[in-house]
Amino acid sequence: MPIINKKALSETDIISKFIMPAIKNAGWDDMFQIRQEVKLRDGKVVVRGMAAARKTVKSADIVLYHKVSMPLAVVEAKGNKHEMGKGIQQGLDYARLLDVPFVFASNGDGFIFHDKTNPAALEREITLDEFPSPQELWAKYCQFKGYTAQQLPIITQDYYDDGSGKAPRYYQLQAVNKTIEAVSNGQNRVLLVMATGTGKTYTAFQIIWRLWKARAKKRILFLADRNVLVDQTKSGDFQPFGQAMTKISGRKVDPAYEIHLALYQALTGPEESQKAYKQVDPDFFDLIVIDECHRGSAADDSAWREILEYFKGATQIGLTATPKETEEVSNSDYFGDPAYMYSLKEGIEDGFLAPYKVVRVDIDIDLQGWRPIKGQVDKKGNVIEDRIYNLKDFDRTMVIDERTQLVAETITNYLKRTNPMDKTIVFCNDIDHADRMRRALVNLNPEQVARNEKYVMKITGDDALGKAQLDNFINPKKAYPVIATTSELMTTGVDAKTCKLVVLDQSIQSMTKFKQIIGRGTRIDDKYNKLWFTILDFKKATELFADEGFDGVPEKVIVTKPNDINDPDSDFDDIIEGEGNTDDEHENTDTPDFPDAANNEDNGFPEGEMGGDWQDEEKVNKYHVNGVKVLKVAERVQYYDTDGKLVTESFKDYTRKTLTQQYATLDEFVKKWNSAERKQTIIDELSAEGIIWDGLEQEVGKDLDPFDMICHVVFDQPALTRKERVNNVKKRNYFTQYSEQAQNVLNRLLEKYTDAGVGELENVQTIKVFPFTEIGSFSEILKKGFGGRAQYDQAITELEQAIYAAEQDRSA
Repeated sequence: MPIINKKALSETDIISKFIMPAIKNAGWDDMFQIRQEVKLRDGKVVVRGMAAARKTVKSADIVLYHKVSMPLAVVEAKGNKHEMGKGIQQGLDYARLLDVPFVFASNGDGFIFHDKTNPAALEREITLDEFPSPQELWAKYCQFKGYTAQQLPIITQDYYDDGSGKAPRYYQLQAVNKTIEAVSNGQNRVLLVMATGTGKTYTAFQIIWRLWKARAKKRILFLADRNVLVDQTKSGDFQPFGQAMTKISGRKVDPAYEIHLALYQALTGPEESQKAYKQVDPDFFDLIVIDECHRGSAADDSAWREILEYFKGATQIGLTATPKETEEVSNSDYFGDPAYMYSLKEGIEDGFLAPYKVVRVDIDIDLQGWRPIKGQVDKKGNVIEDRIYNLKDFDRTMVIDERTQLVAETITNYLKRTNPMDKTIVFCNDIDHADRMRRALVNLNPEQVARNEKYVMKITGDDALGKAQLDNFINPKKAYPVIATTSELMTTGVDAKTCKLVVLDQSIQSMTKFKQIIGRGTRIDDKYNKLWFTILDFKKATELFADEGFDGVPEKVIVTKPNDINDPDSDFDDIIEGEGNTDDEHENTDTPDFPDAANNEDNGFPEGEMGGDWQDEEKVNKYHVNGVKVLKVAERVQYYDTDGKLVTESFKDYTRKTLTQQYATLDEFVKKWNSAERKQTIIDELSAEGIIWDGLEQEVGKDLDPFDMICHVVFDQPALTRKERVNNVKKRNYFTQYSEQAQNVLNRLLEKYTDAGVGELENVQTIKVFPFTEIGSFSEILKKGFGGRAQYDQAITELEQAIYAAEQDRSA
């Protein structure tokens, strides 16, 4: 039998010939327990200007499972030219994401075994034949976790699998597994914090499914505060429950069902007759899952908290993207510390959530304020109170038509510059503001409205026609409506995956509300090319990005309320996160006077804490004026990193920073470029780091070869255009060594290089099409022109050397 030279084998060969046989020989099932090339992240999206690119991420070579979706170990492989433990650090990173204690690294000679369950010998070397069996690792894992015999049937209950191949993402796995673990251990209050757009409902479904199938929980109540959330859940992620599931309506709790979905409003109310939850005994439900638990259920004295208190013996799981911590309202006080957290920052870094750019617009009267002249009356003849009206007043207590017009013009112009059909949500202060904004946008877009009158729609809780278009707005397959003006209705629970523009013309002091609104744009939809979104900010709301409480669980805020919260000069709005003021009045509503509850859950209950927009009754006098000169002072683009810090770097800055981390000097980069067999490989590697070539070209203002672009932008070298490089090659009489036919081919390849870059030279398919077919067939060009494929490849290599000859001299 021939001797195998391991060092000449690729990493793939090492896996297939040595690592996989060792794993299978230890008893691991290839069908259910072994997965190769497991992609844990999608790759962060980098956006600059109007362009975006995904960073390429590596996959875990092998993940071993106790059973489907219950990972146990990570195996990282390297070629045999590397030492055995080369992949251990990479494996540890994947193990952290999967929350597993076992990591193996191998070069085909044996394994370095990192075993967190054995602190006395954390890492040791084992032979290929000593790879542990599934039973051995599972026993160590259970001991490490401290599982009891009573917990195991629940913990090992299968996930739901629809056969489509869809599997939970790594953070969803952690959220589900940690919750199941906590519940099986007798914990009755569990909090999960997951950023908007990361699949909280799907995660909740898998938790409920496993507990239900294991018969650990037999009757389950899923609570939400918005009709759209309940309906989306029932027809979407929860659909597999089938006939076992019902939506509570008509204030009737039917005990024949096991899975109950309900609005808070459908179960309770200020009148005793409305407290439908009392139709069943306090021990009827043994599991309650509360969606968006930062809202009504978070407050101690909330009318809805009485539902949770009534079923206090049930296990209660709270889901939120925005946990609330103030003196009056606390998620952690009720649920305890989160069992698991997955933040917006992590979602953007992993590439599961869309990054954003901010366009800040400053208007003169917003900055300077506006004061009426003595005795001035508004459009209704009311004498205007003599004081300075500022940013917080506009469209709340003071309406200036020219300001509304300027905001609408700015939105329209932005969409015209980008794409007039990009889905856009305009957040206004109240329904009146949303109505006026819709009208201004309609008048500014007559051609679009003529094509479809639903181009701009007001979608608020008081408008049945507009609200009926909500499903069409969030459906990527439906082009209309394009622009939605709203106030409260769409702040949360609206899964608008293709929303590309979020407009903030609403005063927002509540961090909770701000994060919910930003969440309307953070979903990614690769199919529809939605990788990032823009925030058009007229109210300085994006300054909240810099707040330490923007991402993660906020520390509890203790506040002291001023004596008069209606005082326009009061700082109350700034310190109370909008609680109790007109900005966030629905967030802390306890027992609002909602209409007859029999209609609430069936007829699309309006939005907000108890429906939101329908509560927007004017509580203060609102003046309405026109004839005011209003000017836009500034419009500037800002980028924020995942820590909420302002990033001022351009495409050039980002490229320079990224490349200098890899290549300390020009000489180092040139040598790497010249030694590469295919230049396109380096170009692809740089693209994978988020280098956006189109964006660089626009910013630099030159059509440069990627090589010259890097030399120029990163190392401040004078740049040659591709055409100049081609002319230099021709001046050297380079082609005289080739036959006439070969010279003809190479000259045309240089033309291709001039037009499209080095990739055209290296793609052999180029010579299979026009104009090369005029010279001869593919085989004729290779054989007659160059003497064969090997000689052709060598000619291309030498041609590239000639193109970059000056750089070879410079780096020598």
